[in-house]
Formats: sequence, C-alpha cells, structure tokens
Amino acid sequence: MTVLRIGTRKSPLALWQAERVRELLAVRGHPAELVRITTTGDRILDRPLAEVGGKGLFVKELEEALRDGRADLAVHSAKDVPFAVPEEFGLCAFPQREDARDALVAPIARKWEGLPKGARVGTSSLRRAVQLLAVRPDLVIVPVRGNVQTRLSKAVPGLAGGVQREPAAGDPQGPLDAVVLALAGLRRLGLEKHVTEVLPVEVSLPAAGQGALAVEAARGSRGWTAAAALDDPETAACVRAERAVLAKLAGGCTIPLAAYAVREGKGLHLRAALGGPGPRGGVRVLRAEARGEQPEELGAQVATKLLDAGAGPLLEASRTQAGGLPAPKR
Repeated sequence: MTVLRIGTRKSPLALWQAERVRELLAVRGHPAELVRITTTGDRILDRPLAEVGGKGLFVKELEEALRDGRADLAVHSAKDVPFAVPEEFGLCAFPQREDARDALVAPIARKWEGLPKGARVGTSSLRRAVQLLAVRPDLVIVPVRGNVQTRLSKAVPGLAGGVQREPAAGDPQGPLDAVVLALAGLRRLGLEKHVTEVLPVEVSLPAAGQGALAVEAARGSRGWTAAAALDDPETAACVRAERAVLAKLAGGCTIPLAAYAVREGKGLHLRAALGGPGPRGGVRVLRAEARGEQPEELGAQVATKLLDAGAGPLLEASRTQAGGLPAPKR
C-alpha cells in the first residue's frame, strides 16, 4: 500500500496536528508519513503578520507541495486558511474540534479583571487586540510572534526569567504582564497548566476556525478520498459558517474579525465581531449574531448584519493599513 505524505509546518504545534491526522488515517487503514516544510510565515518573525501578508503565509508553501507532488495532504490550523482556496484544492475534512476559546496567561494578576492599569499584554492577533482594548482601553498591547512556546515565554516565570512590570533592557517585547493564546494550542502541547483564565467569548470572541484542523488536498485525489472520512459533521458545519463570514467580508489576518458558531438544537448559533478605529480615538467593535441551519447562508446573513451596522468604514480602514484587499461583497 502506498504511503500518503502529509505536508506540515515544522513548529511543535503544527507537527502535533499533522501527527494527529496521521493517527486518524492509520486507524482507517491509510498509512502516512510527515513531510516537514518551512513556510514564509515561520521565517518572518520580526514583524506582525498583518504587515507581511497575513496567515496565508503559513499555507502557500504547503499548497506548493501539494501542487508539485511532494505531499498528498496538507494539515493546517483552520484559522490560518484564507477564505479563498486555490481552485484545484479544497478543504476535504475538519476533524473534531478542540475548545475554541482564548486563554489568558497572567502569572501575577491571574484573572482578566485583575490585570493592573496599563498592563502589557502580548498577542499576535489584531482580532484579540481590538476586543481586549474595547473592554480595557488602558492596556498596552504588545505584538508577539513565534511559536506557542516562544509567545508563552514572554509571561511565564522560568521560561522568561520571571515577570516584570517593565520590558527588559533592549527587548521591547517582554517580559509581559500577560499573553493571550488559543486554549486549543496550549492543550495540544501539554501547556494548559500555564492558563490562569479561559476568557469568555463576550470578552474575546474566537477567530473563524479556531481550535479546528483543516485538511487540504487536490480535489478528487487519493489524499482527498482518504482524508474525507476524517470529517466531523458538527465541526465542519460550524467552521463553514464562520468561514462564510470571512468570505462575505473578504476577511483575513489583516482584518480584526471574529466568528464563532456552536451547535444549538438542529441548527447553529453564529456570532461575529469586527473591530477598528473608533470615531473619537480608541477602538470600536461591531457585533452581530443569528441562528440557522445552513452554514454558508448563516455566515452570509451575519456578515450582512455587520455591513448594515457600519462595517464598511472599519473594513476600509483595516485594508488601507494592510495595503489593500478585495472589497466586501454586498
């Protein structure tokens, strides 16, 4: 039997995710091996993702491996996959999702409400930054890049030499009062012990696809057929609804957009939030929600509600800062 090749980034979390898919395939009689690939997103660590092209930088080299035959499948964090996937490829499976919420790591303050005035909070996400500032405009948001362990080390004693109130000399990124990371990644790497509070979605609504894996393959290929059996219907419905919000608004890492769906009875409950500059300084966050049974229709409905609430200027402001992206679809 021919062994399937799974393209993956080299970070510890990416390797965990690819190994999980390999195990799921093996149970179903499809042996597979990992093909480790360094992506542009992994190489550029000194600038925010929004500045250098967004999370698509974590995906394009894996798609090149699919295109040139080095890999039969690619495994991504679903939240990293742009809303537009190349026509010859598709997302053939969303395995069962982990908890999608964000986690606070604050060794001294412990809780969100306990963060001192002017606390320095690290995050690599525009989505998290605008939501946190909307609730606590006094916070100082510090961009932090790198793998999960690197970002965690900015706030955890023993990993960063202790937590301080001021940045270390010559290091404007840390140490920090707190960092905010995806709970799913910390759990998968056995680092959940560092979590001091799981943030409620009312404070930090998750990114579209957060906590879920996405398996990509060439349509109709052997890899597509093998991986399709890994799809979890509930996870797939939720993630497709969330991604439909991105598609309608042409959103990505350069847009501070959150979308999170949960199963509710026979249908889904989808919430979305879009941030941007406020009319008198600071930040503004628009929110919309709806319930329905058809994921793509539900996502489009919630996106339209955001547009009707005034999302246009926020989207344009984000696109101007990011160098321009396609206009949203009405």
